[in-house]
Formats: sequence, C-alpha cells, structure tokens
Amino acid sequence: MLLVCARCLLAAQSPAAAAPQRFAVVLDAAHGGDDLGAKLGSQSEKDLTLALSVRLRSLLAARGISVVTTRESDMDVDADHRAEIANHAKASACLNLHAAPASGKNPPAVHLFLSSLPAAKDAPLMPWRTAQSAWVARSTELAGVLNSALTQAGIPVTLGRTALPAIDSMACPAVAVEVAPQLPADAQDTAGADGAVFVAKVADALAAALVEWRSNGAPLGEKQP
Repeated sequence: MLLVCARCLLAAQSPAAAAPQRFAVVLDAAHGGDDLGAKLGSQSEKDLTLALSVRLRSLLAARGISVVTTRESDMDVDADHRAEIANHAKASACLNLHAAPASGKNPPAVHLFLSSLPAAKDAPLMPWRTAQSAWVARSTELAGVLNSALTQAGIPVTLGRTALPAIDSMACPAVAVEVAPQLPADAQDTAGADGAVFVAKVADALAAALVEWRSNGAPLGEKQP
C-alpha cells in the first residue's frame, strides 16, 4: 500500500528536464489477463494487441531500435505500471496498442488518439497523473509521423483525443494506436488471412514511422547515431 501511495505522489520529468538518452520505444499492448478488451469475431482485443506488439518489436529490433514492452504474455498490467515502465525506460516514443472492429462497411483502418489533457507549461517536474500534459506537443508530432507513414501505406487513418489513463501518466511522446480490421461476414477470427495481412501491413507502417522518428532526432532534438 505504501508503494502504491508513493507512486501516486511521484512527479515525472518534463521535456525540459529530460536528459539525452538512447533511442528506445515502448510498446504497450492494451488489456490482458481477465481484461479481454473488445470482441473481434472469435478473437479478443488482448490477443490481437499482443500479436501486434510482438511483430512490431521484431521489426524494430531488426532495425537496431531498442524496444521495451509492457507485457510479453497474457497477463494483467494496470495503467500505473504501464506508465512506470515507459517512464523508467525514458522512452523516445510509446505506442499504446488497441484494436476494434471496423464499423459497418467501412474499410479496415487505424485510429490515432492523443491524451485529452490540456497542454501545460513546461516545468522541471510534473504531477504523476497529468505528466503527459507537458508532452502534448511532442505526442502530436509523433502522431503526425505515424499518420504520414500509415497514409503512405494506403491505410485510412483518423485522429482524435480522448481520456487515456495509461498515457496520462507517461512522461514521453505517447500515442494510442487502435487497429480496426474489418470482420468478414461470418465474423471469423481476425487472425485469418485478411486480418493477418492488415495487421502485418500496419506493423510495417508503424516500424517505418518510428525509424523516421529516430532519424529526425525525436523526441529530444539530438541526432541518433
């Protein structure tokens, strides 16, 4: 209990206070364990997000990018612990991975979400629950790079802002990425041929975006070797 209370009182670093670091990406596969997430035919959201995280991790590792994941198996991870992992890694980018079926007859798409917290003035330390407010500008830049790469890959993208408990406590550029595959008429598993191809296409585009994010020297302005 003492550890939990202490965590709630912790302050997180703002962009101005962040020290130069190696380029590291955190992949946060949403849900897990008893938290199934959305129903995607015969598959649960927790399974698709984990599969996407594993695939994307491999793509990034092959490109020499250091990757930290919030879960590697079907396990519960609370929002505070997800943020702790990202902040401890001093992440250069964090992708909070979600999934939902494409609505109606809409084509498969990706929805990008930023925290709904208002941007705050930069300060050496930020309150834990609203740490992301100091990173809104950086997160918006990251969303722009992701949007460009996905669009170039022919994937429809929408952008929005919403309450994101895990991201709100993250002191790094962070974007929620919701993959929306189209379920077949008989609502079969999204891991089938069409769903798997779409998820793989999304993973490739996200990897390309993060390589560009690194080459641009984000998020701290220094060029990476």
